[in-house]
Amino acid sequence: MSQVVQKKICMLGSFGVGKTSLVARFVQGIFSAKYLSTVGVKIDKKEIKVGDQDVLLMVWDLAGEDSRSQVQTSYLRGASGYFLICDGTWAETLVTAKSIHKRALEAVGDIPFVLVVNKSDLWDKWQISAPELEKLESEGWKIKLTSAKSGEGVEEMFTMLIEEVMRQQPLSNPAGEF
Repeated sequence: MSQVVQKKICMLGSFGVGKTSLVARFVQGIFSAKYLSTVGVKIDKKEIKVGDQDVLLMVWDLAGEDSRSQVQTSYLRGASGYFLICDGTWAETLVTAKSIHKRALEAVGDIPFVLVVNKSDLWDKWQISAPELEKLESEGWKIKLTSAKSGEGVEEMFTMLIEEVMRQQPLSNPAGEF
């Protein structure tokens, strides 16, 4: 029987992009249209299987960033990877995600991350263009389009990140060592 490995994953992005909704969809399989602003950090857990390895995800949903407050990169300490979440219907959130990424690199170095462009169910209202995303992909960014509302791409975004984390850090952080 394999040992359960624990991995800390952080959700980063602007206020209102759907970080909490994506976590709720992934962990509990639910979506609520009611907006709840995260204060500080909210931590959820979910055990998944990657290949034959059991992995306990500690998902840290960090308060969003706006013109008055920045994401606290100190919350990234000990993280195995992170998501940069932006809202496809709100172009400024991609600019913020890029800024957060720069600070995350300074704080924790080059750990796995995925840019998640949320609200794919509102495609007709998108402000982030395919060429912008293609440029980031050409620079090595992994990108996943999602909808917390419909569930589209949510499981896949976590799988994409965790598979990369497990390739780079297979047996670090056995459960109970945080």
